[in-house]
Amino acid sequence: MAQTGASGTRFTLDTNILVYSVDDKDSRRHNLAAEIVDRAVDVDCWLTLQAASEFYWAVSRKRIIPTDRAATLVRHWLSLFPTIPASVDSIRAAMPYAAAGRASYWDALLISTAAEAGCTLILTEDLQHRSLLGAVEIHNPFTPRGGLTRRVQRLLQL
Repeated sequence: MAQTGASGTRFTLDTNILVYSVDDKDSRRHNLAAEIVDRAVDVDCWLTLQAASEFYWAVSRKRIIPTDRAATLVRHWLSLFPTIPASVDSIRAAMPYAAAGRASYWDALLISTAAEAGCTLILTEDLQHRSLLGAVEIHNPFTPRGGLTRRVQRLLQL
């Protein structure tokens, strides 16, 4: 079972981090994302069912890895991470953010679902770094120089 990290922050991973963890076209991001996913299992990281589903769809559609390997990875992650399903309340909470143009509907749903599980941070490269959507902070884990941010290093207890 995951331990709360030294930071005490519960967080989640966006689909792009999961995809980078298996897509070796950009070796720097691939290696960093693989480390994030591997280490996140041991700290207070939750996985949304939406991110797991989007991962399978993205890597299958783009033929990044074979579908059977993608399915195996999703099953493995679902057994390792605490998971968060979207609820009626998270759908309701996502609508105003999407309608106001603050995020796509799917990003808003992922974030509102994570918030419902007590996550206060999402690691993603796809949204505005350091912005807030509700009570969830957006954090790009990659530095411009090719490493992980200090905050992510603390989260992962590196």
